[in-house]
Amino acid sequence: MANRLQEKYTKEIVPSMIEKFKYSSIMEAPKIDKIVLNMGVGDATTNAKNLDEAVEELGLIAGQKPLITKAKKSIAGFRLREGNAIGAKVTLRGQRMYEFLDKLINVSLPRVRDFHGVSSRAFDGRGNYTLGVREQLIFPEIDYDNVNRVRGLDIVIVTTAETDEESRELLTQLGMPFTK
Repeated sequence: MANRLQEKYTKEIVPSMIEKFKYSSIMEAPKIDKIVLNMGVGDATTNAKNLDEAVEELGLIAGQKPLITKAKKSIAGFRLREGNAIGAKVTLRGQRMYEFLDKLINVSLPRVRDFHGVSSRAFDGRGNYTLGVREQLIFPEIDYDNVNRVRGLDIVIVTTAETDEESRELLTQLGMPFTK
């Protein structure tokens, strides 16, 4: 069963991208490869319970179990040792990825206070887009009463686009609300 965003991609977006960028093959049209959600929990070094809460919340948001990330090297100033658990991440692909993107664009982003659109400068030069969310409360799965700490998370949308221009066009057609 295909998601409505997935259907829109195959039926409308691919043909218009081929027309706009003059691709010779359907396979050249950029597509979304994966979406990575990352939540850094800096205070996990002092209180391990905070990491468990972050993992649980990220699991609810993504719909799959997060992977706990560990520190790659020790930093004395942050009281951090190599191997300490300091965050959680989830990589979404396929069906779940499209469902998450649909929910992000149509439900979660409009819930942000004073929302005027996402920055159109957050592309990395290789066609990937990064978006930072200040609080996890914008997602409908998170129950406000059960949250005892507001955490932010990073959302990285990885595309197969060669340039930022192609990637921006793809995301705009998918409905991403960029600022004017």
